[in-house]
Amino acid sequence: MDAAGREEISVEDEAVDKNIFKDCSNIAFYRRQKQQLSRKSMYRALLDSVTADRDSTRFQIINEATKAPLLAEVYGIEGNIFRLKINEETPLKPRYEVPDVLTSKLSTVRLTSCSGDSGSLVLADGKGDLKCHITANPFKVDLVSEEEVVMSINSLGQLYFEHLQIPLKQRATKENEEDASVDTSQENQEDLGLWEEKFGKFVDVKVNGPASIGLDFSLHGFEHLYGIPQHAESHQLKNTGDGDAYRLYNLDVYGYKIHDKMGIYGSVPYLLAHKLGRTLGIFWLNASETLVEINTEPEVKYTLTQTGPAAAKQKVTSRTDVHWMSESGIIDVFLLTGPTPSDVFKQYSRLTEP
Repeated sequence: MDAAGREEISVEDEAVDKNIFKDCSNIAFYRRQKQQLSRKSMYRALLDSVTADRDSTRFQIINEATKAPLLAEVYGIEGNIFRLKINEETPLKPRYEVPDVLTSKLSTVRLTSCSGDSGSLVLADGKGDLKCHITANPFKVDLVSEEEVVMSINSLGQLYFEHLQIPLKQRATKENEEDASVDTSQENQEDLGLWEEKFGKFVDVKVNGPASIGLDFSLHGFEHLYGIPQHAESHQLKNTGDGDAYRLYNLDVYGYKIHDKMGIYGSVPYLLAHKLGRTLGIFWLNASETLVEINTEPEVKYTLTQTGPAAAKQKVTSRTDVHWMSESGIIDVFLLTGPTPSDVFKQYSRLTEP
């Protein structure tokens, strides 16, 4: 009892029942992406489709299994920032793009094409010390700073893009227009939430079918990550396992548990990575529900030859993989290249200040 005679109540006592909120196992687009990515779908960049103008460089990406084309755009932005956008080349209708977060004062930097082999494209900023090395097959982007690869995109092959589809009822009335790549059986629809998703009494109808997206980023030499507020977790982001991703989804939870990755009052898809001599930022511009998985592989040193004074040493540098998954929209991501923490903060402010 406290001084006023009232029984003390702990944070755990006040915490709401988490079962009334979704976790990863209840989120259909998470289940679909994990199931599909276990089969290692492959994308290839069509570098013979490259076009460029003052603001961006564009090229097609194709899914080797479905042959469905995507359009990729790479921008250089003043202040050592790269922007990558990936969208359907010809969507059934315009996919949602966040309209009111970026400043209207963004100044692009013309990217020049440097020499690359027949299966790659190298884009450099005006100074030439920052480069995007695009590999065609399989599709991958390496961010290179002063000849060091500091970040790789899609190196784990987790690019995922669900294309909008004609509503199921309309498709059923047209002969031979059933998409063989989508199993529309009742059991499969309910399990994967393709056209309708249920949780408790809430029913989410997807008129144009599933529309989720996903992409992986490998941060080379980085073990310390911060950001993606708000979560009642440690300041440094932790590794996640299956079903334990950071959730970006605004929830008004009056009594939330500490050391938990569920969403609370706000969502900011902005992440920082830091190591000695370099800080990077990733700004994932997407307003839909988003899950972020993190896996850090620490630096390992081991001896190749166990005998003799000149035993060879091998060092495997640390790496952190970050997997972003969103329920809808397009892939629109800004790579903030630092190199200092102050530089990254300035770069983020340059993007978002009114």
